Amino acid sequence: MKLYLTSFILLFTIATFAQTKIHQQAVIYTTMNIIAPEEEDVQNLQSNQEMRGGMNFRNMMDGETKFITYLKNDSIKTNIKSEMGRFAIYRDNNKKITTSIMEMMGNKMGFYTSDSEQVDMQKQRDSMMQERRKKDTSAKRTSLIDRDNLSTDIIKTNETKKIAGILCNKAFIVSTRFMMNKDTAIVWYAPDIKLKNLNSTGGFSNLPGMMSNMVPTLKGLDNVDGFVMGYTTKMRRNRILDVAVTKIELDKEIDNKEFSLPKDVELKPMREMRMMFGGGRDGFNRGGRD
Repeated sequence: MKLYLTSFILLFTIATFAQTKIHQQAVIYTTMNIIAPEEEDVQNLQSNQEMRGGMNFRNMMDGETKFITYLKNDSIKTNIKSEMGRFAIYRDNNKKITTSIMEMMGNKMGFYTSDSEQVDMQKQRDSMMQERRKKDTSAKRTSLIDRDNLSTDIIKTNETKKIAGILCNKAFIVSTRFMMNKDTAIVWYAPDIKLKNLNSTGGFSNLPGMMSNMVPTLKGLDNVDGFVMGYTTKMRRNRILDVAVTKIELDKEIDNKEFSLPKDVELKPMREMRMMFGGGRDGFNRGGRD
């Protein structure tokens, strides 16, 4: 009996120590590239933009975007830099609120939204898309499936490579989306790294709300057994999305001031931003897939 108890305690102790540590603090540097097809008719796109009478949000994220994500317990801040401007996204996981600060063309704007409001906005966008499909008599139709019930399969491989000095395993994410179409993405993940509140790369994939609707967010990343260090997937209009961590600093001490909202910006509800950009009809939500 004593031998049995001793063996059980030993096995329990080994299993406890073998569990992957969940890091509470980290700084992650990420680069995202959206690659447009070489044969794209730029002149035609510019004409369409002029006809719409505004910015061409469909292509505004093309090219390289750099991110620095700061994680400390339930607080996340992501700084974003691209040709179109600078952004800072603050996420409070306790209050379930996301605040977006934007600097574009010399103007600085700030908007906030709760998780429940984001759910309502997503339902509205989905409803609008379904109404458009019903009216589009030229399109072939199959049965639509619910966004919340999209199926995702993770297929692991034996292939490995180093990203930012960390050995990563390769996997495929196969997902079924609207119209029953299937997409396959390549994912590189570190099985020995897990971060609180972050399952992948920093960047857009961990940002709810407006910013995550500017480009497609890859579903299924939270089902990967480890921290996703990079991925490649297809976008609409023959674009390729390539995201990779360039540097990661685990357990780095971060001052709480890093997560303080700037005082020189008037913060407004997200619904006011949506009205500024046409109520979401041809704005930020056009970056994702149909």
